[in-house]
Amino acid sequence: MAGKPKLHYTKGRGKMESIRWLLAAAGVEFEEEFIETKEDLEKLRNDGVLLFQQVPMVEIDGMRMVQTRAILSYIAAKYNLYGKDLKERAWIDMYVEGTTDLMGMIMYLPFQPADTKEKNLALIIERATTRYFPVYEKALKDHGQDYLVGNKLSWADVHLLEAILMVEECKPDVLSAFPLLQAFKGRLSNIPTIKKFLQPGSQRKPPTDEKFVAIVRKIFNI
Repeated sequence: MAGKPKLHYTKGRGKMESIRWLLAAAGVEFEEEFIETKEDLEKLRNDGVLLFQQVPMVEIDGMRMVQTRAILSYIAAKYNLYGKDLKERAWIDMYVEGTTDLMGMIMYLPFQPADTKEKNLALIIERATTRYFPVYEKALKDHGQDYLVGNKLSWADVHLLEAILMVEECKPDVLSAFPLLQAFKGRLSNIPTIKKFLQPGSQRKPPTDEKFVAIVRKIFNI
């Protein structure tokens, strides 16, 4: 039996968090090796295990995979979370790219200057409620199923739930105008593998705080 996937990243969310989410949703146990200092990162680079000198990096199936999108696509396909044909895969990709854009805005918010944070937070809420969430609300309505694509759990659903919870950390009542997304959040959160990941003590990471920002700036020289 192959060993558990091993995730190499800092001890925070960042670009690795969606990978943790997808593995957890698929019911896959994984190990983590945290990069806690600049020296930890340099060692990985010097050992030649980072194709583009960057993390996230995931050791899986005898590969050392880098590039978030490539890692996520591989996991989704491997664990049957990537649709049944090319058209379903295309829809999953489109939905995932949308949530990735939204989550990217939130991910970088703690690293922005204090004087721009309020303005950018308002922009995140505005984009979530006028550009992104209406798309998923309509998709669920038009599709008439419990999931975004086909009638089974896919990467698109897992990614959307992660995005919803991230936006709710910024504005708890953000789903007030989206009843189908509220129901979707409830359904997805009760899938046993996801429910387990949402419990305290899981490998899910907390929101990024100032202490973690300082650590990341030191490790990556930013």
